[in-house]
Amino acid sequence: MTIFDSFGYDTGQISGFLEMPDFLDRFGQPGGDGTGQTHHFSTVRAGLIVALLSIGTLIGALVAAPIADRIGRKLSLSFWCVIASVGFLIQIAAVRAWYQIVIGRFVTGLGVGALSLLVPMYQAETAPPWIRGAMVCAYQLFITLGIFLAACFNYATVTHQGGNSGSWRIVLGLGWLWTLILGIGILFFPETPRYDYRRGQGERARETLGKVWGASPNHFSVHSQAREIEEKLRAEGQLSTNPFTEFTGMFSAPRMRYRIILGVVLQALQQLTGANFFFYYGTTIFQAVQIDSFVTQIILNTINFLATFVGLYFVEHYGRRKCLIVGALWMFMCFMVFASVGHFKLDQKTPQNTPGPGIVLIVFACLFIVGFATTWGPMVWTIMAEVFPSRYRAKGMSLSTASNWTFNFLIAFFTPFIIKAIDFRYGYVFASCNLLAAVVVYFFVVEGQGRTLEAIDTMYLQHVSPRRSSKWIPPPPEEMTKLRTAAGLELPTQSSADGGITNGGSEHHEV
Repeated sequence: MTIFDSFGYDTGQISGFLEMPDFLDRFGQPGGDGTGQTHHFSTVRAGLIVALLSIGTLIGALVAAPIADRIGRKLSLSFWCVIASVGFLIQIAAVRAWYQIVIGRFVTGLGVGALSLLVPMYQAETAPPWIRGAMVCAYQLFITLGIFLAACFNYATVTHQGGNSGSWRIVLGLGWLWTLILGIGILFFPETPRYDYRRGQGERARETLGKVWGASPNHFSVHSQAREIEEKLRAEGQLSTNPFTEFTGMFSAPRMRYRIILGVVLQALQQLTGANFFFYYGTTIFQAVQIDSFVTQIILNTINFLATFVGLYFVEHYGRRKCLIVGALWMFMCFMVFASVGHFKLDQKTPQNTPGPGIVLIVFACLFIVGFATTWGPMVWTIMAEVFPSRYRAKGMSLSTASNWTFNFLIAFFTPFIIKAIDFRYGYVFASCNLLAAVVVYFFVVEGQGRTLEAIDTMYLQHVSPRRSSKWIPPPPEEMTKLRTAAGLELPTQSSADGGITNGGSEHHEV
């Protein structure tokens, strides 16, 4: 499942396109901008080309949730791969109309936004608890792989096809490969066990659990996990099944407003860490330090890809909270140095006069990316996949992911304007956001390391303090039943009948 890197690939390719001579001549505006080119991109046009993808992803993330609940996670993934492929086709067919590139990126965004919701959801609903964090983080790993490959392909095509449209059309065409692999490959995978249980396919769900747990469907571990899933779904089944009232009722369900706000804020803060400041506009920014822009992007994206492997280790060995807090403080430090050196020490008009500060900028950009790739890049997706109960997971994740894409758009579109106004001092804005991110995690995010999705849901229902969540011990089954009844998720008459089921599931997943 983690072969999906369409989002990363598209993010990485566009920053290179803006510097390619043929792309500039076809879609730029006549007249040089002092760089020797006959065409240039105005701030508005560059912002629209880069940012319209994010508008599409925002809509795609919101629309994907009800579709996934109706036709399943698996078929939804294939459907949205087709949509993303259509967007690539629209862009490749563009000849001179810059707005056709914008429309194509919007359509691609619809598919990418939906997939950015569905892929981590599929992983979280399928993976065993002890590797769930690493599995969902692997989603981010292959996003970074996509960004890295796009940088490599940009460099190769601009070197060998720089004078014709192959410089950018070849890179776009290769994007079909990722959607083809995912769209067809997912059809050979089973549906998620939690979705199967919701649709009454209990036997098939047990078989899937057995496969992913490496045991027979009748093994005690599989039996206990299945019983726990059934218990939660039975409790959730007491709620309305009307689509409209179910969506509006989500905000009044136990602890859901808290979780929705937390998800929205965390996804916004992931963008406000400032990572896409480098990935979207890196080729332009680092021209100021006299290093080939395409080579610089390959360097940054190589670090981003390799460092994400470390994040896979961190998430399951040090937990979510510690890693996110340390990562945010690390990125705060990097941006403080980056902004200060760029504004006070770098000669921005003739940067070759200050090579020392230019090297410092590159070094701290690399150090920042190491911090992002090992913590906030992959782990926020893990938190999103864990924080919502099964019934509301698709809807809750769609709202949270929409927040990510909203701020992605805002950063992509307004960055050129802000850089022109305050130059490298823009980094102070991201530094303060990273400091805020550390505070939010410390006070509001519970530790989900090694726990089942159902156990994490119970932690929120019990109002477990995030600062003490890593030491949380589950209450006895009888108290768990009372908790669900009081929360309105379980009928009082169900308690005695399901007591044994609750016991089996609880004892297993917390041993």
